[in-house]
Amino acid sequence: MMAAVTGIGVVAPNGVGTETYWQAVLAGRSGIGPLTRFDARGYPVRIAGEVTGFDAAEHVPSRLRVQTDRWTHLAFTAAEMALSDAGADTDELPEYEMAVLTSSSSGGTEFGQYEIERLWSKGSRYVTAYQSIAWFYAATTGQLSIRHGMRGPCGVVCTEQAGGLDAAGRTCRLLESDGARFVLTGGTDASLCPYGVTAQAATGLISPSEEPERGYQPFASTASGYVPGEGGAILVVEQADAARERGAKHVYGLITGYAATFDPRPGTPDPEGGSRLRRAAQLALADAGLECGQVDVVFADASGDPERDRIEATTLREFFGPHGVPVTAPKTMTGRLYGGGAALDVATALLSIRDGVIPPTINVPALAPGCDLDLVRGEPREGPIRNALILARGYGGFNAALVVSGTE
Repeated sequence: MMAAVTGIGVVAPNGVGTETYWQAVLAGRSGIGPLTRFDARGYPVRIAGEVTGFDAAEHVPSRLRVQTDRWTHLAFTAAEMALSDAGADTDELPEYEMAVLTSSSSGGTEFGQYEIERLWSKGSRYVTAYQSIAWFYAATTGQLSIRHGMRGPCGVVCTEQAGGLDAAGRTCRLLESDGARFVLTGGTDASLCPYGVTAQAATGLISPSEEPERGYQPFASTASGYVPGEGGAILVVEQADAARERGAKHVYGLITGYAATFDPRPGTPDPEGGSRLRRAAQLALADAGLECGQVDVVFADASGDPERDRIEATTLREFFGPHGVPVTAPKTMTGRLYGGGAALDVATALLSIRDGVIPPTINVPALAPGCDLDLVRGEPREGPIRNALILARGYGGFNAALVVSGTE
């Protein structure tokens, strides 16, 4: 069975709406700028990829806005876009054959912080009952399931930046063996609040730069970490036969391969150098039935941390050969979006296949020693794209690889 992606919804720092985002990416337009969602003075993060111009009141009913976090508001919006794009009327589909599987990294941190502040400053009577659910990792999955009457198998994957690929890969399993025919998958994140930023900064991987053009430069000799961001993508994924039966407007592509691995504990003697990213890529391509030479582009994890970048570049060199495949990291225009980042990469890869163009990586002036990649920089690169390999790593040792392919 092939899993067909029939709808895409994007809410990103450089564009709200799939085509708006895509045009921004092709133009190399960044959404990274000064952090404005709170007074960041005194915090180790001063720049971020914020979804600007997004007013939840324009997209989410008032009764749901007060019950949910911004992270879920973004997912509501992206899901509506994806369903509309897919031409799907959920009232006409069997409710127990529709499922929701999303990725989440931080949960509803902004909502949780606000409620905890009320608890400390005013007392327990001022904390709403919605605190018990709005912060929870599965809140977005549950809310989407309720709102759209999707009563099939639902779940959430919590593997940080790798989560979007894990959710998409597990969606294929739902379609193959768990009775689902129509799935909302992907993920969003919105942790640009003091609580969320403090937790993220504890990893030591966030760039200290205050300059948007210098803060996130993966594979560069000047790399100093990454810039956090918010947003993501929601996808409609269906059984290919079922999509044809219901008259889907279009199919962006197929999810043809997936694998996940886990790194050994840091400091453990390991002949593979402590990373299982290469193994994940090997397994994903084997799952897709592809050889290395059939991959037309790699959407890199691109952590921005010099050591992690070196490991990924070495993996790609050993796998494809030096400069053996075009590599890109459009997330340099959004920042790393945690639970939403890999889902946005999947959406971007599908748009790349649709239009036959590889989007650029920006703000990488010169590659670091050892990062001998064919990195697509500055301008898009045109050419037929049949198969894209997407890589993602989550903090804590998570690795995931996904292959998406065209339909012709």
